[in-house]
Amino acid sequence: MVKIVENITELVGNSPIIKLKNGPENGAEIYLKLEYFNPGGSVKDRIALQMIRQAEADGRLKKGGTIVEPTSGNTGIGLAMAGAALGYNVVIIMPDSYSKERRQLIQAYGAELILTPAADGIKAAIDLGQKLVEENGWFMPMQFENPANLKAHELTTGPEIIEAFGENGLDAFVACAGTGGTISGVSHYLKSQNSKIKTFVVEPAESPILTGGESGPHRIQGIGIPFMSPNLDTEAYDGVIDVTSDDALDTARKIGKSEGFLVGISSGAAIWAAYELAKKLSKGKKVLALCADNGERYLSTELYDY
Repeated sequence: MVKIVENITELVGNSPIIKLKNGPENGAEIYLKLEYFNPGGSVKDRIALQMIRQAEADGRLKKGGTIVEPTSGNTGIGLAMAGAALGYNVVIIMPDSYSKERRQLIQAYGAELILTPAADGIKAAIDLGQKLVEENGWFMPMQFENPANLKAHELTTGPEIIEAFGENGLDAFVACAGTGGTISGVSHYLKSQNSKIKTFVVEPAESPILTGGESGPHRIQGIGIPFMSPNLDTEAYDGVIDVTSDDALDTARKIGKSEGFLVGISSGAAIWAAYELAKKLSKGKKVLALCADNGERYLSTELYDY
């Protein structure tokens, strides 16, 4: 049934799930939750809206106020979208290494964009954001430590998955980590419904922080834990899967050509991890990977550099 809404933020959530046609032979079935069906085009719409609503409820964000946030891109787009819809000014601070499309989308929603040197990492963006808060009294959601980040997935993403598969219909869940909120929040909810569901977090093989390695450069935009975020509950998931940048890019390209829809680079990483996991599971088992965004916001990057 088609519903009529009064504000675009009412369309956040309830993203569709699709079964891959080309899963591993004699392995588990692979399903994808396509988060780019959110109005701002990514999974981060969920946390953007939850952080805003929580700040409104506790008085940290007043009507017509300004939101400032350091971000790798998708959270900034989500905040810019929600801010425009709800009447807030938005300032986004982002390292200059992220795609041209991400920058343009933030500005298209009317937000101010400030770029910081990529070599200084996300910490430089965070430091600048905190300085602007001190100078102007703006509200900074700070997705890395805001409990509303994790809560968004406990309240929406997790329940949607159980509604789709039932309590006993899913065997494993895979998601990439940037702040850790997605894998932690979804894991909490799934395991509260069925403790047998296994959950796995994906990180870049070139920056294997979660497996005890050192931070390093990689080409999977939007993921990789820059530091141990309070939103990453390391007790919530069952394992870590490291994916190389090349495998993430190759997988994302293959999905467009073999399945008929485009996914972003981090989605390629999640799908690669799900495929490797599915090969180890028996036929009839089900693995779900969360696809954070789609390929259209990477058209100017090496993902489609033919």
